[in-house]
Amino acid sequence: MTFRPRTAGLAVAAACSLALTACSAGSLGSSDEAAGSSSVTITYLAGNQEQDVKEAQQLIKDFSAKNSSITVKLETRPAGSEGDNIVKTRLSTGDMTDVFAYNTGSLFQAIAPQKNLVSISDQPYIGDLDDNFKKTVTAGDQVYGVPSGGFMGGAVLYNIPVYTKLGLKVPTTWAEFMANNAKIKASGVAPVIQTYGETWTSQLFVLGDFHNVAAAEPDFADKYTKNQAKYATSPAAIRGFEHTQEVHDAGYENKDFASAKLPDGLRMLAQGKGAHYPILSGVVNDMVDTYPNAAQDVGLFALPGDDASKNGLTVWTPGGVYIPTSTTGDKLEAAKKFLAFIASPDGCKSLATAGVPTGPYAVKGCDLPADVPKSIKDMQPYLDKEGGSSLALEFVSPVKGPSLEQITVEVGSGIRKAKDGAARYDDDVKKQAQQLGLAGW
Repeated sequence: MTFRPRTAGLAVAAACSLALTACSAGSLGSSDEAAGSSSVTITYLAGNQEQDVKEAQQLIKDFSAKNSSITVKLETRPAGSEGDNIVKTRLSTGDMTDVFAYNTGSLFQAIAPQKNLVSISDQPYIGDLDDNFKKTVTAGDQVYGVPSGGFMGGAVLYNIPVYTKLGLKVPTTWAEFMANNAKIKASGVAPVIQTYGETWTSQLFVLGDFHNVAAAEPDFADKYTKNQAKYATSPAAIRGFEHTQEVHDAGYENKDFASAKLPDGLRMLAQGKGAHYPILSGVVNDMVDTYPNAAQDVGLFALPGDDASKNGLTVWTPGGVYIPTSTTGDKLEAAKKFLAFIASPDGCKSLATAGVPTGPYAVKGCDLPADVPKSIKDMQPYLDKEGGSSLALEFVSPVKGPSLEQITVEVGSGIRKAKDGAARYDDDVKKQAQQLGLAGW
């Protein structure tokens, strides 16, 4: 399934509370915009969650300060399937805004980019885009989008004071991780925080393990897409389900794992009541807002596999910003300038002004602010190292199923064994693959 984290502090923005609302340009446009033939106005469609709106407003403000002849107006759309349908409908009717923000990976492929989007492969900044990101916004041999924001890591957040007190080292293998858990449990701290009260959080041991799967079986994604590889029969892919079971069977979960929710997990981690929380780095901002000490007391490491030499991070790329083919003439040139700004160090600084990055940026020359939380900084070495990171499976294969989070809850609760859970998920994805008309299904 597509992993959509719902962080505790995100809410529908009051300024744009309708399903699809145009926010008044006001201060969002250039303060010295002059009416006349040299000026042009474009509209930008972004998500309506609070952080999405903050980032869009900041980008518009900073872009307009450098481009006085271009006014950018903001429209918003809801998240989830409702927002997906709005994007697809507006593209199909030629009624899309001049620029819009949307998903990367399999959902990007679903909007027929070669038909509906303007290629930006000829733009001078293309070489500055991270290769992992470019893969997720490429159709055929053309690139169509720029990144808005930073990567997210599917990783383990850990409490540094607990590690320091017990003299533990960051693990690079699953055996080392489980050995650390044994020492942590003996100290009276919950080794692994799980929050099955919000089922999406149960998936990390599977989805965050994909770097290890790709390292062991480089062609897994391709074979998986063609129905030639399965979770239940792949020695590497099934490990995520086995890890989920092993943590439960060893008694390493917090006692309230079945009912705890994301805010509970973040509190336990920040306060040292739990040592490890397998989760997306996108939750760090909310944790630090509520528990400022977590900025330095919580670190991050990649989900460990069986081979320390191949240890690396599974990453979710930032969303993309695109230009539809309905944008033409002066508006097209203005839209291209807006994308060039977003894909620049100035664009990254603008986004950082609007909120704490979820991870390193996907644009060369964009450095993380010095005051970002340690857990976010901990991601950078994985991305800098050759072979140190891999895209999550959903970015390299369209095959996904809706029931993974329910299955991982069952495996992590002792209701279902790992092999059975993996086989169940293999069955779950079949209908989705057939609906997509994929060969071999």
